Amino acid sequence: MTNRDRLLGLAVVVLWGLNFLAIHVGLDHFPPFFFAGLRFAVIAIPVLLFVPRPRVPWKWLLLYGIGFGILQFAFLFTAMRAGMPTGLSSLVLQSSAPFTVLLGAVFLRERLRGIQLAGIAVAMAGMAVIGWDRSHHAALLPLVLTLLGGLAWAFGNIGSRLAAASSEQVNPLHLTLWMAVVPPIPMFVLSALTEGPATGWNDLIDSCSATGWPAYAALAYIVALGTIAGSGLWTYLMSRYPAGTVAPLSLAVPVVGIAASWAFLHETPSALSLFGAVIVIAGAFTATSAGRRVRVPEAALDTPAPIRPAEPTRRSELDPNFVEA
Repeated sequence: MTNRDRLLGLAVVVLWGLNFLAIHVGLDHFPPFFFAGLRFAVIAIPVLLFVPRPRVPWKWLLLYGIGFGILQFAFLFTAMRAGMPTGLSSLVLQSSAPFTVLLGAVFLRERLRGIQLAGIAVAMAGMAVIGWDRSHHAALLPLVLTLLGGLAWAFGNIGSRLAAASSEQVNPLHLTLWMAVVPPIPMFVLSALTEGPATGWNDLIDSCSATGWPAYAALAYIVALGTIAGSGLWTYLMSRYPAGTVAPLSLAVPVVGIAASWAFLHETPSALSLFGAVIVIAGAFTATSAGRRVRVPEAALDTPAPIRPAEPTRRSELDPNFVEA
């Protein structure tokens, strides 16, 4: 990965780490499914009107939108509303990294090495430590829901990579924006069925007050910085490098998330949870940094292979500083 792309990855880390604070504030004002639908609806309306749809197969766009947009945030927001600490949420959600490696091996035929399997086992052991600690101090269900959110994010990663690899002309930002078109209607339907048809809308109206402005500030941050900027850069990186190369970047998000929640929300994680966090990050880093750079096979895309010139055309192939993962 080039130095420039590493800096872009660092920007994603900061944006997504602080994003958990914004989610915490938003969930203080809105029910989870409604809030998830609202964050994507704010993006989807102008996208449908002004942004051309990327020329990618609908199946990969839907996989991206369902995994990353619907399931991830449905599980995560529900977990946080049910009591999952903000900082710990930012950590457990990074289970998406080893999940991405496993799914990349299954669907993208990215080679798995023994050290990667060992890293995944270590990460799972770290999650077990956190789960054991949580079972003695709080409900275990929020932890399980957050893990499911990490698995959903991994499926979204695979969808975005397959979509980006299906054409040489995919604009990563357009792909991210069109992903946001998928979640709103399903999330609003789910909200109406489980939270009440008028609950979220009443909360939205109630937030138009002197004390409700934090809800809109949180929504603005999540939409502009957490989703458009953060996810756009993430999709860009996923389109240039193997899933196992990009995934380790997300492992630094908990560092920002836990530090921010400690500083602003006064959440103090237990020593055992911090120990488990170190194990998770170490194992997941090992699992996701030992891969090798491979192209998505044409069979996985299920589309005709485009005609490519003989000489390298990708920047990563021309850059002398590019290092194989």
